[in-house]
Parts: sequence; structure tokens; C-alpha cells
Amino acid sequence: MTKAAGKRTRAYVLIETAAGKTKAVKKELSKVEGGASTVVHLDAVTGPFDFIAVVEGPTLDAVGRLVTDEIGTIDGVTRTTTCLAISVG
Repeated sequence: MTKAAGKRTRAYVLIETAAGKTKAVKKELSKVEGGASTVVHLDAVTGPFDFIAVVEGPTLDAVGRLVTDEIGTIDGVTRTTTCLAISVG
């Protein structure tokens, strides 16, 4: 099975931050671009997570690198959970 031309991989990244670091993390998240992958939308949320970022890239590996190399290394990010968007039906 091959990917359709132009189809991008999308994921939702649930982000937890350290106490007192939420505003600084938001500022850094708004700058995140990892080459071909990027944060396309960012929401601050209530509950166990502080942010949900929608990220897109050309491949799963590219999205993974964005999450681990860019988002996960931001000072104040304590944990990320990545949920890959899939096609159903």
C-alpha cells in the first residue's frame, strides 16, 4: 500500500509542562518548525495536559523527529503523548 501523493502525516501531541513554565513553553511552541514538519495548530487546554499541538509532516519519521527533537527538548516540557491521526472507513 502506498501513500497518496501530497498526503501528510498528522498527529496530535498532548503536552504537559512544569509548574510555572506554561507561558514560556507556549512561546517556544509557537516557534517550532522542524524542516518539513511543523506545528499547524496549538491549543492550551484544561485537564491533565496543558497543550494539544496539531503537527504535520511528510512521513511518520519526520513527525517523530519534530516531537522528540523540537517539542520534547523545550525547557519546561515534562511529558508528551503523541496520537497519530488515522483514516477510518
